[in-house]
Amino acid sequence: MQITDVRLRRVNSEGRMKAIASITIDNEFVVHDIRVIDGNNGMFVAMPSKRTPDGEFRDIAHPISSTTREKIQAAVLAEYERAAVEEEVIEEGA
Repeated sequence: MQITDVRLRRVNSEGRMKAIASITIDNEFVVHDIRVIDGNNGMFVAMPSKRTPDGEFRDIAHPISSTTREKIQAAVLAEYERAAVEEEVIEEGA
């Protein structure tokens, strides 16, 4: 399995959520609404979820192996860092 595309939308807020991503897997399958979160132990990705009637959150889609989770997280966070550097360069040039 390869992450063949990552699209990122940065969120301008004071909260812990920093961006929302969509990934494409093997140019065949897309997962939307992956959140980039600034957690207590650093940045991580949270898979798309919905609230159940009893108030709990359940993942809509998620990897079933830690290796796949690491691949997704690495790809999304690399794109987040690339976008952050690009944004800094634009701000410095303005």
